[in-house]
Amino acid sequence: MKARWENKLLGEVIQLEYGKPLDSSDRKHKGDYPAYGANGIKDRTDKFYRDKPSIIVGRKGSAGEITLTEEKFWPLDVTYFVEFDRDRYNLQFLYYLLITLELPSLAKGVKPGINRNEVYALPVTVPPLLEQHRIVAILDDAFDGIATAKANAEKNLQNARALFESHLQAVFSQRGEEWEEKMLQDVVDSDCSLSYGIVQPGHEYLDGLPVIRPTDLVTKIIEIDGLKRIDPSLANSYRRTKLRGGDLLLCVRGSTGVVSVASPELAGANVTRGIVPINFDPALVSQDFGYFLMKSEVLQSQIREKTYGAALMQINIRDIRLLTLPLPPLKEQEALAKTFELLMNKTQHLESIYKQKLTALDKLKKSLLHQAFSGQF
Repeated sequence: MKARWENKLLGEVIQLEYGKPLDSSDRKHKGDYPAYGANGIKDRTDKFYRDKPSIIVGRKGSAGEITLTEEKFWPLDVTYFVEFDRDRYNLQFLYYLLITLELPSLAKGVKPGINRNEVYALPVTVPPLLEQHRIVAILDDAFDGIATAKANAEKNLQNARALFESHLQAVFSQRGEEWEEKMLQDVVDSDCSLSYGIVQPGHEYLDGLPVIRPTDLVTKIIEIDGLKRIDPSLANSYRRTKLRGGDLLLCVRGSTGVVSVASPELAGANVTRGIVPINFDPALVSQDFGYFLMKSEVLQSQIREKTYGAALMQINIRDIRLLTLPLPPLKEQEALAKTFELLMNKTQHLESIYKQKLTALDKLKKSLLHQAFSGQF
């Protein structure tokens, strides 16, 4: 640590003041001044009671989250705002300092909150004001570069995803002469009832039957590891949704339209109310092609059109059965499925690269902050 840096408790440097709620009349009046909640701006009002830039610290909800405020603002009651001696401390320096302290780790309770006395007890080391300005200038410049690199990586990530989606859209919008349209209910096999799964799966059951829930549909292939286990007897009334392995799994509650595939080891498992298993008649539709067809905008737009609800979005089974599928001849389906699979794998590889870059940039930012506040600049 460099000379003239002082060891202090955070409570000797800052004070955390309580925000207060806006009354109903304030909330009806949308104004120019931001009202800050735990996650940033929550509302705007035509009044303000703090007239200097400050730092908002989430007190409840997103406890410990840090936000820089504007010049005039209203801190809501789920926050603290930071007061400090502006002749001794630089606002931006304190903002960076608070980020390094990882205040969310202090959150406690059913509705997590942080206690300001515990925040005050944190040890910090602070340089003189001129040194604070110097450190801020270095970090600002570095973080501007990181922000630009992140924006580029995020754009490239979006472009990689768009590449795959646009290819699907092009294929299904430029159909050949031999393509035909059929309803989903007419192209599934005779044992596929297009039914909802188990309504009340109950509690976790040791070594029980694996069951797939809508929240599990986060990858193409759903594996058995990590799935909820239920009493096997609960599935006795839901034999129509018993999985064979390789089934398409269509989400019909919550994130409607999400599609995954059950791995072979899930033969005999089941699904909950929010999922409809799909098995195509192999003489009419390739199961591999069906996966990409269900993910295409042609089908997703139909699903969005029939989805309803406010608190919980869902789509009726009747509407699922009547989905219209554009189908090329079976051999063409199989060839298209292989092409789609190759392009999807390339897209996922690009996504992995860009995600790694974003992770590396976040690590670089943390490393720079650590260096700054350990006197290495």
